This record gives sequence, structure tokens and C-alpha cells, in this order.
Amino acid sequence: MDHERDTDPIDNDNDEIEQITYEPDEIEISADSLVVATDILPSQLPIIPLRPRPTFPGLLIPLAANGPLQMAAVRHAMETASRTVGLVMVREMDEEDSPANIYRVGVVAKILKVLHNDEETIHVMVNCFDRFSITEMLDSPKVLLGRVNYHFAPELSVNPELKAYSMAIIATLKELVQINPLYSEEIKMFLNRSSMDDPGRLSDFAANLTSANGDELQQILETFDVRKRIDRVLVLLKKELEVSRMQAKISRKIEEKVSAQQREFFLREQLKAIKKELGLEKEGKTTELEKFQERLEKLKLNDEAARVIDEEMEKLALLEPSSPEYTVTRNYLEWLTCLPWGLFSKDSYNISRARKTLDRDHYGLEDVKERILEFIAVGKMKGDISGSILCLVGPPGVGKTSVGHSIADALGRKFFRFSLGGMRDEAEIKGHRRTYIGAMPGKFIQAMKSVGTANPLIMLDEVDKIGASFQGDPASALLEVLDPEQNNSFRDHYLDVPFDLSNVLFIATANQLDTIPRPLLDRMEVIRLSGYILEEKLEIAKRYLIPKTLKNHGLTKTQVSIQKTALKQIIDGYAREAGVRTLEKQIRRIMRRSAMAFAEDENLVKISIGKNDLENYLDKPVFTAEEVFEGTPGVVTGLAWTSLGGVTLQIEASAMLAKSKGFKQTGQPGKVMVESSEIAYSYVTAHLKDFGGDPDFFDQHFVHLHVPAGATPKDGPSAGITMATALVSLITGKTVKKRLGMTGELTLTGRVLPIGGLKEKTIAARRAGLKTLIFPEDNRKDYEELPDYLAEGLKVQFVKTFDDVYKVAF
Repeated sequence: MDHERDTDPIDNDNDEIEQITYEPDEIEISADSLVVATDILPSQLPIIPLRPRPTFPGLLIPLAANGPLQMAAVRHAMETASRTVGLVMVREMDEEDSPANIYRVGVVAKILKVLHNDEETIHVMVNCFDRFSITEMLDSPKVLLGRVNYHFAPELSVNPELKAYSMAIIATLKELVQINPLYSEEIKMFLNRSSMDDPGRLSDFAANLTSANGDELQQILETFDVRKRIDRVLVLLKKELEVSRMQAKISRKIEEKVSAQQREFFLREQLKAIKKELGLEKEGKTTELEKFQERLEKLKLNDEAARVIDEEMEKLALLEPSSPEYTVTRNYLEWLTCLPWGLFSKDSYNISRARKTLDRDHYGLEDVKERILEFIAVGKMKGDISGSILCLVGPPGVGKTSVGHSIADALGRKFFRFSLGGMRDEAEIKGHRRTYIGAMPGKFIQAMKSVGTANPLIMLDEVDKIGASFQGDPASALLEVLDPEQNNSFRDHYLDVPFDLSNVLFIATANQLDTIPRPLLDRMEVIRLSGYILEEKLEIAKRYLIPKTLKNHGLTKTQVSIQKTALKQIIDGYAREAGVRTLEKQIRRIMRRSAMAFAEDENLVKISIGKNDLENYLDKPVFTAEEVFEGTPGVVTGLAWTSLGGVTLQIEASAMLAKSKGFKQTGQPGKVMVESSEIAYSYVTAHLKDFGGDPDFFDQHFVHLHVPAGATPKDGPSAGITMATALVSLITGKTVKKRLGMTGELTLTGRVLPIGGLKEKTIAARRAGLKTLIFPEDNRKDYEELPDYLAEGLKVQFVKTFDDVYKVAF
């Protein structure tokens, strides 16, 4: 059974207490119903256990019986004429109701009214009379029944000592009322039902008013001597008074603090309003903090970044602006709040729009465009293109960087480019630690700040020219950035919090793959841009280069025109490289001299530049026509790949009578090329009879192999069959077919191995006017992927062994 004092100011924290509300008017106690307790109180009482505190005589309290034994006790009492129950506190709050778990002293109470009755709880209003002691617990399985002795309040004569004690209790109660006005309501209710002249009732009321624990109150209840009871109650009242004073003191402090904060807040708001009206500048630190806070409202930070920023904001608020640490912290927060945490631009996966964008910006490169469109199509089906790293490989000037620009435009992403060429410090990638003076984040974090979105396109130019030094290896630092499994929590040394780079589309560019570290290359998908043939360069010049150059020089197409024959001559004689950069330079030279002519002659209306006028604008041609020497034994045309594109090589072999055999190579061949020439020499020597040559030829001759031009270093294995063919032509005196070019690696057993750069070599063959080409059989699939316009007019023979080469060449 749980009970509460009506309007009790002290809360008892016990989940089992159930608050009962009632109206005093509902309880009707007529004068006729009042009888002397000794006349009606039975010797046996049904016992209701109380939690968490006992009750006292003279109180009117609500009770809630919420257990089988408690509800049975109420029902038992209601069936008797006296309607009385015994209210006894339990010894252990957590244990169940039982005879062993209750004290032996309690209070007898009469049930005045049943307020609520259901299957789980009975709510009643009871009036407490007097103390009793349990002499014996009776054996009853359904209800707790006890035989009791009553301890009725004695009729005391009012003597000075008891009056003094009563006055002391009253004085303490007055102090409590001053501190906590809620006590006054209970005192009024007590005065309506009792008198201050009864010290026993007064002490019981005062004890019930305190917030003492149940054991202390039970001790008061068991004190039958009024004099001793008053002593103990006074001690409890003094404790309650001290607790109330402490509560009041704490409340005052909290109120003062809140009032001070409110006052400060109002004053600050007024100050802000005044400064705003007067146009006065805010305090520097306040302005900085507000700026950072305003930025943070737009960002979606991860947990670690949010925690670090909160800590740094609190630190900045405490630092003086003159402190060196203030500047460091402010700069750190500046970087943290400027980054696009969780801010993304919307990707566009419109394939037709992407195709139009690529065609608008680039002519040719159909295979590259198709590969990029496939890449975008996968992104459309997947929903994102995160985790993709492309590497565009090709000679200078073929449009690798501009292709990256076009991809960014097609996807609707922000574009950022930086060059890795010559980078030697890993701090350029991962940033400097904040302990260093002038520390700043690495290039990737700078890029994210610059573009303002978390999913830009970042182009890494010249990835094949990255360096290494004692300061670190940037290529190794790039491994984390370009790894889709790791870059979702990229940790820059300066920021020292994880930043998600997984939504960034990385595109690297390189002229060659040989110098890119293998672990780095494995993370990238390679797309090759081989270069342009004459027809493609012609269209690029007409569509892009000439209009752009005219605009940059303040000229119009009605003032300066370049004839088609002149453009072809510029491409063939002045700009023969794979890209169009040199071609653009030559067109700029023409425009500069044209601008000079217009500036000097105001009557000049138009300049038309033909093939015969080029030497007046561009001086003598840099390149002469690639002459293919034919009709001479020992001379064979080979095809080679360089970083500038494909070229033709004239392999020349000559023999001199000598007492002993010998072999020599000139023309700056590299180590691999020297080995290829030695393999060709050994193979031809071993098969002289098969080719119809003199078996003693090499024993009597010193053989010299030359690869013009001598000033240009050359290397690679793909000239093996060309050098072997030149030696066979030399010893047999036969010449090879006209307009024949070849490429392929030769082994000692005569097998022909595949080569690289087939497209570039085909372009070089077309430029040189070759008609018949010999390629390794294993390169057939590469040749079949070439555009039709490249293969048009060419007769290509695919060979597996040198015997096949011999049949085609001779």
C-alpha cells in the first residue's frame, strides 16, 4: 500500500507511489458519526504494508492498495462494522509483502470512502487514529491479519516544559513556512482538525511534514513517550530547516545566474542593435565566430569533424586576438569551415548532351569519345561514377586536358586541374602538419575549397613526371587518394580529420606509362589518345585554331584567310608532331605578321595566304617530305613510336671486307635496340643458306648497321624484323618492295612478337606515303579497332615468323 501526504512539498522518489487527488467536500464526517476509538477498535486488524514511509495518527490520507494481499485487507475491513485497517511500514522496500517484512508498530485507520475500485487497484480515503503494536500475526493465507495492542494518546496536562517544546516546534515550522510557503497549506489543514495545544499530535504532524527517510520516521512512530518523541522530532525539524535553507540558497544562486545571463544576453542584443543602427564595426573575434557559425549551418559534417570544430571554436572564444595561438586556430577553422562538407553538385548523365559537348570541343578521337560516353552511361545506370580514376595517355598537344574539361562540362561538374610534373614533396599531396610555420593543406584539400563541391572533376596533369626525393615520395602519397577503398576517409596532415574524396572523379594525364609507378597505374583505367593525322589536323585548324587565333589577335575571317593547300603545307612541313600545339603556334605567327601588315598599311583590306606565301610568314619548312629510299640493297623502312607520335625509320646496313667478322651499330640506339640488332644479326647468320646468301659472308665482312638521324636517341624492340630484313637485303643484294614499311620484335628462333603504338605507326606510314605494311599477327585485333579512314588505301600483311616477312618483303 502506498500513501502520500496531501500537498506534501517534498517529493518521495518511489515508482510505487500513486498520487491520489480528492476534493475535501467529498468526505463527509458528521458529528453524530464521531465516537470514541476505544469503543470501536477491534483486537484483530487486517494489515496493509506501506512504502516508502509510515503514516502518523491524526492524519487524513489517500491510499492505493495495489496487490492481492493489500486489496484483500481493504475488502476484509469493508466487511467489518469498524471498517478499520492497520497501516504498517515494510522493512525492505524491494521484497514482497509478508509478515516477516513488516515492522511491529503501526497506525490504525478507518476507511472513510472508496474513491476508485478495479481489478488491479483500490483507492481509498482513510483517517488515522492511534498507534498499535502487533503481538501476533494470525495464520491467514489470503490476507495479513494481526492481533494488536493499542497505544492511545494520553491526556496530558499542559505544563511549562511541554509548552516550551511545543513552542519550539511551532517556531521551527514558522521558519520553514518562510523559506517554503507550500508548508503553510498543510499547517492550515492541521489546525482545522487539531489544536496546537496537543504536543503529541503536534509532534506527529511535524514529523510527517519532514522529508526524513522511512526508518527515521518509523523510529518516531515507535516512540510512545511524548517527551522523547518531541526531542526526536525537533532534531528532524532542524535537519529539514537546514535542507530547506540549502535548497533556497541553491535556487537563489541559479536564479541569480540565470538572471545575470538573461541580463547579459539582453544587453548584448541591445549593443548589437545599437552598433547595427550606427554602422559600427563588430568586435573582431565575435565577427570571426559568427562567420564560422554561419558557414557551419550550411554544411553536413561527419562526427569527428564536428567535434574538432566545436573544440576549436571554444578555444578561439577564450584566446586573445594578440595571442600567436589565436592566428593558428583561426586559420585552422577557416580551412575547416570553407570545405564543402556534404555539398554536392547534381550530375548530368544525358548521353546525347555529352556527345554534343565532346563533338563541339574535339574533332576526331572517335574511339576516345565512345569510351568516355560508355563511362558516363555506366554512371547513369549505377547512379554515380564514384571510385573511377581515368588516365588519358598520349603525345603532347592531342587534347588530353581539354578532354577532361569536356567531361566535366558533360557531367555538369566543377573542374580543377593541377600538375604533378616535378613534384618531389609528399606534403604537396597530404599537406603540412600544423606545428610548422606557414603550414597549409595539400593540393587536394585546396582543390576542394576552390571548387566548393564535394564531387568535382580533378585533373592530375603529367602523372608520369612525378618525382621523388629525401622529402618523400608523392607517388606513394597518391596511392591513398586514388584508391576507392581508402579515399572515403582521406586524412590530410593539416586538417587531421577525415574528408571524403570518394565522390571525386579523378582524371590523370601522361605522355607515357613506363615512368608511372606500377601500384599507381593499377588504380587507373587507361584511355589512349594516339594523335591526329593530316586530315584531322586540317579540320581542327579550320574549326577551332584559326577562329580562336583570329579573335585573340583582333582580326576577322574577312581580313585574313589561309588556303587549304597552305594549311596542308603547314601541317606537313612545320607541325608534323602527333598533337596540334605546334600547328597553333605556326598559325599564331601568321596572325602576328598579318596584324603587323594591317598596322603598317591602313589601306590593306584582306590577306589571303597560299602555299607559296608560307616562307614569307614562317621561314623555311622545318620538316622535309619523309623520303623513302628505295632500290638500294640493305635499306629498309621501319615504323617506330615516340612520345611525339609515330615516325618512320630508315634502317641502313653496309658490309666491308675484313679479315675477321664484326658487327657495329650507330645512330644512338638504346640498350634494347642494340640487343634487337644483335638478335637480328645472329638469326640471319644462322639462316644464311635459307635466304640464298654466301655461307662465308659474315666471316669475311665487317657489318655496319645505322639508324638515322644520328642526333636522335632511339630505343625499343620493335625494329627487330626491320634490321633483320636490312641484313638479308644486304647479303642477297635484293631490294625490298616499293612503299613497304614494317615493325615487329624478332626472337632468335624467328618468331615475330607483338608491338605497341600501332595506331601512331599507321599514322606515320600514311604520312610517309607507304602502301604495304607488315605487322605481327598478334596485333591484328589492334589494327581491326582502327578507324576506317586510317586503314583506307593500305595493304597490311600480318606475320608470325620471319619467313613470312621474307616472303612479303622480297
